[in-house]
Amino acid sequence: MPTITLPDGSRRRFEQSVSVFDVAKSIGSGLAKAAIAGRLNGFLVDTSHQIHADAALQIVTAQEPEGIETIRHSTAHLLAHAVKTLFPSAQVTIGPVIEDGFYYDFAFERSFTPEDLAAIEAKMKQLAESDIQIVRTTQPRDAAATYFESLGEHYKAEIIRSIPAGEDISLYRQGDFTDLCRGPHVPSTGQLKAFKLTKIAGAYWRGDSRNQMLQRIYGTAWPDSKSLADYLHRLEEAEKRDHRRVGRQLDYFHFQDESPGMVFWHERGWLLWQQIEQYLRRVLTAQDYREVRCPQILDSSLWKRSGHWENFHENMFVTESEEREFAIKPMNCPGHVQIFNQGIKSYRDLPLRLAEFGSCHRNEPSGALHGLMRVRAFTQDDAHIFCTEDQIQPEVSGFIDLLKRVYADFGFHDLLIKLSTRPAKRVGADETWDRAEQALALALNEKGLAWALQPGEGAFYGPKIEFSLKDSIGRVWQCGTIQLDFSMPTQLGAEYVADDNSRRVPVMLHRAILGSLERFIGILLEHHAGLLPTWLSPVQVSTLSIAERFAEYVQEVSESLKNQGFRAISDLRNEKIGLKIREHTLQRIPYLLIIGKREVENRTVAVRTRGGEDLGVMTIAQFAERLALDVTRRGADTQED
Repeated sequence: MPTITLPDGSRRRFEQSVSVFDVAKSIGSGLAKAAIAGRLNGFLVDTSHQIHADAALQIVTAQEPEGIETIRHSTAHLLAHAVKTLFPSAQVTIGPVIEDGFYYDFAFERSFTPEDLAAIEAKMKQLAESDIQIVRTTQPRDAAATYFESLGEHYKAEIIRSIPAGEDISLYRQGDFTDLCRGPHVPSTGQLKAFKLTKIAGAYWRGDSRNQMLQRIYGTAWPDSKSLADYLHRLEEAEKRDHRRVGRQLDYFHFQDESPGMVFWHERGWLLWQQIEQYLRRVLTAQDYREVRCPQILDSSLWKRSGHWENFHENMFVTESEEREFAIKPMNCPGHVQIFNQGIKSYRDLPLRLAEFGSCHRNEPSGALHGLMRVRAFTQDDAHIFCTEDQIQPEVSGFIDLLKRVYADFGFHDLLIKLSTRPAKRVGADETWDRAEQALALALNEKGLAWALQPGEGAFYGPKIEFSLKDSIGRVWQCGTIQLDFSMPTQLGAEYVADDNSRRVPVMLHRAILGSLERFIGILLEHHAGLLPTWLSPVQVSTLSIAERFAEYVQEVSESLKNQGFRAISDLRNEKIGLKIREHTLQRIPYLLIIGKREVENRTVAVRTRGGEDLGVMTIAQFAERLALDVTRRGADTQED
């Protein structure tokens, strides 16, 4: 006679074993209809799962993240069912859930076509409308492998044989299709109402290029048609904003095969880079950071002492000279400790804040490279704060205030915060990790900030707070971080003289606001769709002549603005003014100044915005005042684009 405890603390007692669905039904028919799965004593189970003993239960619906994940996992199986129905000789392999969707990999004798994709999606809809019950069964490992071999599903059999002997295997059957899965799944295909197949790509079996190339079909699934439509709209908008496309259109940068994952910055792209770097340098100087510069290549012995060689070696570029092994730095922290170690440091010198726009290299897999978002060569707005334990809270608090102000200046106002704790692969004693994690949690709580816990996601040397931005179309980007490290200073021999003349090891705070500048510029371009705030735009104003005879005044206006510190260009081409306006608008230049006979006679300018708004006629001084206000307002740009 199990007693079920619900999330609100209420209890329900049943005379005999009961399913998750029956518990939901006892609460209300609406909840039973909406039930996707159950969280039983912390573990996700199917609604058909039988409860034999007292337990804590939460009914999972499509409104919870676990419910959406279950829908997507079930839709991946629906995809495999449809493919097997239409193409019986295709072999199914794996079909996991990914962010916003799912995929399934197939082995098939020919390439799937766009027409195949449309037919598969249509078959999925037909199977969903049939409302086929989904049933979980189990088989011994060897029996399950034999079963899939008999179906010609050799990849599934290989997966099963990699599972330890003696274990039972969980299988899910829907109609005439059976798949290997740990579950849970929705009760029937009728609960899969909103999905879309999005693309076909290649993928190696088990991610190994030595194995057979498979065909990967991607899709997305949502609880309802409105959520699906909203997501597809975001995809369409994201494609238009793609920083790679915007970068080409605005002539900011390019990539080429001779230097994979490394950026060729063009003049205007580098101007944007410089604006960001110079802005950050001013901000850091005002916060008493000391800018430093460390070597690009360091002996492997230093990386071994810091712990990076053991924990990060596979991502490091390694070289050799005169029988010594070196690594191109993937991060800046060991170098900053070497600077700290020069000379005797007192407690009066702390906190010591060392900052570097550090150029780093990481050997990322070629398949993971993605424009500016994932590169092999990048620059971090990196800094390390050496402090005492008593200074941790004020330093973290001060960093959070700084970070929020910087993000606002770039036009980001929605901030998500997560605390990542110790991973399985780490250095340092558990007692040290306890102190470090508690210190960061205390700093967040004292600021009164809402935050979520990410167990096991910390760096190998310490826990960290991660700061994520939400962009203009709702995507979340993790950028800033502050990481608390008790281990590396000890390993690299850092110490200071305390007020009692004893030698102590400082706490080391690793912190970055933007993270990789390359990646942040990609995020920035997509957030603003290339329409950067005036203070950041590589060119802030373009002066256009209606006719060649006005060239002298056009150049005078442009020079006057440049002398006042604005980034201005002029267009003296013998082209129609409409063509010039269109071209400079497409270049996302915030302001266009039109010069004709009347403007020359009155020594004025006719002002337009890149959004097409006519601001009327102004003197050069009046326009310069407006432009200066725009620049000063930064993320609260006065332009309406």
